[in-house]
Amino acid sequence: MRFMLDTNICIHLISQHLPQVRTRFMATPLGDVVMSVVTYAELRHGVERCPQDDRSAADRALQRFIGRVPVLPFGERDAESYGVVRAAVRDRNRDTMDRLIAAHAVSAAVVLVTNNEADFKDYPGLKIENWTLGA
Repeated sequence: MRFMLDTNICIHLISQHLPQVRTRFMATPLGDVVMSVVTYAELRHGVERCPQDDRSAADRALQRFIGRVPVLPFGERDAESYGVVRAAVRDRNRDTMDRLIAAHAVSAAVVLVTNNEADFKDYPGLKIENWTLGA
């Protein structure tokens, strides 16, 4: 089974919060965990928002992380999936980045790992796991 990490899970792993998330991540074979380029964009934004004194360390931590978790590009098939996802759930309060991540997970046929399950509710074809809940 392959997994796509949502931004919040990546942050837990990079900052080494929640040991149950790290345990599950380490138990998953290398290559079975990826992130969307949309998540990478959100993480890069987080690095840029760091105070200048902390930015280099945050950038190095992110670079080490993407060495273990490949970044999947967003292509034409993913854009088509976004159209389906967006049309299925018309709630205007839903975050566009979350919609893009959901669509990417659906088109890549992977399980999205998030602890914000409500943000991804009702998207057709989307499978979710919450690693923060432990085993």
